[in-house]
Amino acid sequence: MTKRVLLYATLAGGAFVAVFPYLLVVLTAFKTQAQLSSTEPWLPGLPPTTANLTEILGGEFPRYILNTVAMTALLTAGQLVFTTFAAYAFARLRFRGREALFWLYVATMMVPGAVTVIPLFLIMRELGLVNTWYGLLAPYVLGTPYGIFLMRQFFKGLPAGLEEAARIDGAGPLTILVRILLPLCRPALGTLTIITVISSWNSFLWPLIVTSGDETKVVTVAIASLKVGIGVDHNLMMAGGLIALAPMVAVFIFFQKYIVRSVVLTGLK
Repeated sequence: MTKRVLLYATLAGGAFVAVFPYLLVVLTAFKTQAQLSSTEPWLPGLPPTTANLTEILGGEFPRYILNTVAMTALLTAGQLVFTTFAAYAFARLRFRGREALFWLYVATMMVPGAVTVIPLFLIMRELGLVNTWYGLLAPYVLGTPYGIFLMRQFFKGLPAGLEEAARIDGAGPLTILVRILLPLCRPALGTLTIITVISSWNSFLWPLIVTSGDETKVVTVAIASLKVGIGVDHNLMMAGGLIALAPMVAVFIFFQKYIVRSVVLTGLK
């Protein structure tokens, strides 16, 4: 009994530590400047105010949200399509150098993203794609090593007899992938979707470097730009953070079952 109590106490403490920053975002978003300086950060401001949300939504912020939605949707669609084709090729098609090429590509996950930012920017500049949607999307829309690795492992776990039976009936590789294998890959596709959506929505460094105008500014860059001079309007920043956080919470709640199912079925840890 004592061990169970200690276990639940430890889990509750860990959950509180994880949730506490989000609680501060919510509390600060509904405080005035006076309440922010006169109350403890973990206490609510009374009475709560929606002035911060009204002010930030009354400007260009909704436009930045739409830009982020568009970027996230395009990146997710591209990742799902191209990652699936690449993973299927690495898992099922036979060609010379397949394993070496796959592991060489997966090894790029060990390279920190910050290392590739400058070369990517120089490439985009030479192609004239700086501050354009093409430059914003191009480096990541064709798939990621993790996504290809996840889908490849799932494909390899499916029975080979399914494809053999389909080939006997005259089905080609594309038909086998679309009509037979993809319907079985919904858990892995759900996992890849939520990972791509969250990483795209929270992307900051690359959009900050490659874009500069309102036409392509995303919500993370917009929140950072609320810092004016040497001062920081924490209330507005937290209001913007709350607006940006809400869709991600909804996405996670909707897709969390796919993560669990994918881990169980693929054996990935």
